[in-house]
Amino acid sequence: MRNFLLGIFITVIVVLVFRQCTYKPRVPVVSQSDLIEEQIKNVGKLVVSEGHFSEVLTYRDSKELFGSYFTADKKALVVAQSDVTIAYDLSLLDYQLNVEEKILNITFIPNAEISIYPEFEYYDVQSDFLNPFEAADYNNIKAKVKKDLLERVNRSNLKSNAQNRLLSELSKFFILTKSMGWTLQYKQTIVSSEEDLEDLLL
Repeated sequence: MRNFLLGIFITVIVVLVFRQCTYKPRVPVVSQSDLIEEQIKNVGKLVVSEGHFSEVLTYRDSKELFGSYFTADKKALVVAQSDVTIAYDLSLLDYQLNVEEKILNITFIPNAEISIYPEFEYYDVQSDFLNPFEAADYNNIKAKVKKDLLERVNRSNLKSNAQNRLLSELSKFFILTKSMGWTLQYKQTIVSSEEDLEDLLL
């Protein structure tokens, strides 16, 4: 009799341990939406890529006096050292959550913001009494340098690096939604893979 009771006791213990080990609680859909919103909150930050560029510019300007018989010239050698940042402010990201159909639809991703911070050094500055350096000249130099730098940034890998960092952050949404059986959309278009997300962004 004692062996019989001991057998029942051991059987009950084994069944309870087995059930405890194999029990997988279902996460309610509401809790899943909370997880998604928490992920969006964590990603809602500034994604920044930084670079440094140098620019050398020879600035010249001539002013005609008495027609074309006489000119007053000025020139300068300008060296610009510039820090450049490309940023995506993901706190501006907009989305819609459809809890019933388990869909996360991203409706807006902010565009990249390119900021250029140049520091100028002027060498071999020469000007004429009748054509001196003025504030307008310095403004023209700054505008020319910023325009040239923007073209160089667009040709460089800095922009693609920033896009890759953006894609890395947004891929977290795809991984999370897929793991919970949700569907990720971008502007109502279903995202089936990380490659789809990349194609939609570019």
